Amino acid sequence: MAGDSGYASRTVARHLARGGVGFGALLGAFALLPFAGPVALLLLPVGLLAFRGCPTCWVIGLVETVSRGRLRRGCVDGRCELRKGGGT
Repeated sequence: MAGDSGYASRTVARHLARGGVGFGALLGAFALLPFAGPVALLLLPVGLLAFRGCPTCWVIGLVETVSRGRLRRGCVDGRCELRKGGGT
């Protein structure tokens, strides 16, 4: 898999901020439902946009963001494995 992943962020802080917005929007949509009615459900697309599709995708991106530069995939003679990288 070459290139950047569609799930990882540039920094862990940015990724956690996206998660805060995403979880806040999803929780807010359901928490505000009794007070604002169906209008509160307009927060759902905001949450899904922050997650880039789904909360599971966000978690995968968090793992990729944290491990970026620490693990490298290498294939030699048909065997592929993860090795420690020289990144930060």
